[in-house]
Amino acid sequence: MVNWICRSLNMLLRAPTSSSWFSEMGALGFMVVGLLLVAIRATMASSWISAHATFYGGSDASGTMSGACGYGNLYSQGYGANTAALSTALFNDGLSCGACFQVMCNDDPQWCLRGSVVVTATNFCPPGGWCNPPLRHFDLSQPVFLKIAKYKAGVVPILYRRVPCHKKGGIRFTINGHSYFNLVLISNVGGAGDVHGVWIKGSRTGWQSMSRNWGQNWQSNSYLNGQSLSFKVTTSDGRSVTSYNVASANWQFGQTFSGAQFH
Repeated sequence: MVNWICRSLNMLLRAPTSSSWFSEMGALGFMVVGLLLVAIRATMASSWISAHATFYGGSDASGTMSGACGYGNLYSQGYGANTAALSTALFNDGLSCGACFQVMCNDDPQWCLRGSVVVTATNFCPPGGWCNPPLRHFDLSQPVFLKIAKYKAGVVPILYRRVPCHKKGGIRFTINGHSYFNLVLISNVGGAGDVHGVWIKGSRTGWQSMSRNWGQNWQSNSYLNGQSLSFKVTTSDGRSVTSYNVASANWQFGQTFSGAQFH
């Protein structure tokens, strides 16, 4: 829709600018331009969705560690304090883990602060109060909440939208579990951020699909000990990236390896 609007405007702007052209176009041409501008504003506004936000985790965000996505220590994993727990309506049973959202306080002059923040979904806000279905709700870490609203507000109306995730370094693969039960945590994912499919390949096997166990922990029940490992990761937008031979043949359970990244 946006691309069509831009092409239409470009055609109008590149049209002849003689007085005869303007007289021929008359009011119709200006009306078309006006309608296109209105459409642009409407399209841009529609990308924002209304919700509410609260905060948790304390002033240092220590209470936000671990969580339902399985990332563990959010600081060592690179997420820091810019994180959020999502209500049932947004969490998608864990498939939204890793997605990034731009959030700003909305229409509450008493409590709202200017500006917006980008947060990564790292936890689940269980049903109760503002997180009851079908409410769209963000339970932000306290430090990030205080960037868009005053502490005493407690809860504020917000606008949010999905945005690309920008991560430093490659996708991280943390291999847990044991022989015949390889549980791999996928973290630090750029692009769409939320992983919807994972495949694993040993140096002596073909590609095998992994099943999501919980959060962003994906499992394979194959015996892969003593083999170098490759991974293919697909996010919610359908894009895929493959990391070949990320883990050497002497990998051990508990280790983390860095692969390719979405750009």
